[in-house]
Amino acid sequence: MKFRADRDAFADAIAWTARALPARPAVPVLAGIRLDITDSAAGTLDLSGFDYEVSAQASVEVQVEEPGSVLVSGRLLAEIVRNLPPYPVEIGLEGSRVVLTCGSSRFTLLTMPVEDYPTLPAMPRVTGSIAGNTLATAIRQVTPAASRDDTLPMLTGVNLSLTGDAIALAATDRYRIAVRDVWWQPQTLETETSALVPARTLAEIARSITSGGNVDVALSAMGVPASAQGEGMIGFEHAGRRTTTRLIDSEFIKYEARFPTDFAASAEIPVAPLLEAVKRVSLVADRSTPLRLSFGTGELVLEAGSGDDAQAREVLDAKFEGEPMRVAFSPQYFLDGLGAVETEAALLNFTAPTKPAVITGVPVDKGSPPDFRYLVMPLRVA
Repeated sequence: MKFRADRDAFADAIAWTARALPARPAVPVLAGIRLDITDSAAGTLDLSGFDYEVSAQASVEVQVEEPGSVLVSGRLLAEIVRNLPPYPVEIGLEGSRVVLTCGSSRFTLLTMPVEDYPTLPAMPRVTGSIAGNTLATAIRQVTPAASRDDTLPMLTGVNLSLTGDAIALAATDRYRIAVRDVWWQPQTLETETSALVPARTLAEIARSITSGGNVDVALSAMGVPASAQGEGMIGFEHAGRRTTTRLIDSEFIKYEARFPTDFAASAEIPVAPLLEAVKRVSLVADRSTPLRLSFGTGELVLEAGSGDDAQAREVLDAKFEGEPMRVAFSPQYFLDGLGAVETEAALLNFTAPTKPAVITGVPVDKGSPPDFRYLVMPLRVA
């Protein structure tokens, strides 16, 4: 194998592929990135990373001198390429070593046995497509609500419920539920299924979507041979980059019934000043210290800390309807929901100080349902 590549394009593709590499590989070859050139005339280098759960594949245009395949330490290669000078990169296989040159820099890397590298799963059949920016935003809105506790796998995922031309993304850690509804273009309007996808994988996919265009969503289907579909898998393809991941084998909670439909009080507050105020007041709050919100006519009072501890207090203007309300939240949980609101103002809806509150954006058309909803449990305070 021997080829020449643009430094920036090569570094970007390597960095993206390296995200799929496991921190503690089950076998040594899984720490590697596989580089493949199968057709010298095509001028394409294929990069692969795999950990038996998630696969990542990227393609980059190169000037091919000799096709071939090689497997090298992925994280080392990513670190080297990230720090190269701004010159074309040349890579060649010399015996059992890979030689990388860029300007006056020269690196020699040991190779791993390509024949021991597992075969990557095939992409399932494309189910539909969605605007990349829309998908990335929706993922960023709901993934903070997913649990980090691996002892309950169901809570570590984001549930994708596909019904016709709509997708509902939902995540929960038992103390909050985030839901985002988006439109997409399915292959068939009769599509009705769901998939529980690891939240960490979706978060990586969202970070990799940096340009416009659509993302193809490929979901394995019942009754289709695994060789054609991929069993219990979902795939995403965007701008020549493909990710597949195994689905979480569990049923997601019936979350819709958890959202209250009638509210005793509601407040409309501009998002930006409220975010800044919450961040300031929360400086005196640790993980166990609640953020207290007191709503009255035309104002919101934010407080944290008490007694001999550091204390903070700030007052904001707010449009408030209902009986005066005093409620407390985990500062980070409140920030996660408020920061996901896309409109200039947020609606905070309450039933009682000890019952779940719901944060949404302000719909453009009054009375229309919000596309993002965030339910959060309050904290009990004396």
